Amino acid sequence: MSAQASQAKHRRLSGRVVIATHNPGKLAEMRELLSPYGIEANSAAELKLSEPEETGKTFAANARIKARAAAKATRLPAFADDSGLAVDALNGEPGIHSARWAGHDKDFRGAMNTIQTLLIKQDARTPEQRRAHFVSALCVAWPDGHLEEFEAQVHGIIVWPPRGTKGFGYDPLFLPDGFQATFGEMSSDEKHGLPPKGTGLSHRARAFLKLAEACLER
Repeated sequence: MSAQASQAKHRRLSGRVVIATHNPGKLAEMRELLSPYGIEANSAAELKLSEPEETGKTFAANARIKARAAAKATRLPAFADDSGLAVDALNGEPGIHSARWAGHDKDFRGAMNTIQTLLIKQDARTPEQRRAHFVSALCVAWPDGHLEEFEAQVHGIIVWPPRGTKGFGYDPLFLPDGFQATFGEMSSDEKHGLPPKGTGLSHRARAFLKLAEACLER
């Protein structure tokens, strides 16, 4: 049973939090999502926190590791996301290893080339053969050990060549269902903006909407 399903009452989040990330693109998105709720957020990188080893076998487990480590180090509530791209024809890879495929240099163009090479080896050329989805698992950890966890997905296809220079990571490779623009071609409002600015399209926005309903007040 998930954490949110097992809890009779969710805990409200307010004041100052730590965003447990060293990824500037992810930090920017998370700050934009939190800003309407009056949450003051500092990142793990800004606070010079070390990055914990992500040993989990699921997105949720890795989000939990990051949130707990930041909450313990700062004695503040910590908000973590673990997310990635899962390609059907590659048996869900890169999945929880999405960042690792880009290497220490964060070479996501190289990682996108790897995905394309593997898909061609699988003779995956049609849209239906190139199905994929992004996953986002969000976790808020409090210093006393309380957790709130939420997860969401967005489905689409892998395009080639990559399109767009906005967003980060694998965004230029991913065309969400029902749209003509990749995540790399979308503005921040189009990709992850919440109503009324956007539709909460992205995996992270969808997970955040669940978190906001349970834990945040405007």
